[in-house]
Amino acid sequence: MEATATALWGHNHLPLLARASSKESVEYILQALWRTRRTGLDAADRAVVRDMLQLASDAELDPLLVCLRILIRRCVHDNIGKDEVAKLFPEEVSPELQRLITLLLQKFQAEWQEDTAKDQASVAQPETTECASNQNQDTTEQPAAGAELRNGARSSAVEKELKVQLTKDTLDKMLKDMYSINNQVSTAGNADGHEEAAECS
Repeated sequence: MEATATALWGHNHLPLLARASSKESVEYILQALWRTRRTGLDAADRAVVRDMLQLASDAELDPLLVCLRILIRRCVHDNIGKDEVAKLFPEEVSPELQRLITLLLQKFQAEWQEDTAKDQASVAQPETTECASNQNQDTTEQPAAGAELRNGARSSAVEKELKVQLTKDTLDKMLKDMYSINNQVSTAGNADGHEEAAECS
């Protein structure tokens, strides 16, 4: 286990925490890492942590942050106790620093596990809501679609009826117009015939 821990932490990254001036500084770093577990530390947080640990660059800081995130993940997701946490530290980490990190991880373990449960619930909830919404949408849209089809059928029937009525009315009008024209022509013809007969006599 010690060989695995040494390989995991690399070149004495965790001992850099000993540069922190107080327990509160180490606690702040762990809290900041948990708070930014999804996004990573921003430039402002990095500057604060570098200042706390008296580090000149991110190249020195990043390996330490990776080590701490792994410790946090093991503590939260694997639910390991303080004895198991202690076995993860390489020999380069002083007993005092080991105890401090272990105590802080134990202090926040329950809170962080609760946060993880809330995160998982919030991820699952939109999927459930979306499924329920789709089901409700299906049930509400089916009658609406049926009504729309019925309305469409009614509209089509009414439209056909109107077309038939218009055609009938048009034919009637045409027939009346033709009948009127024929009457006018025949009347005019009779009048012309009477005039011609009168002239001949």
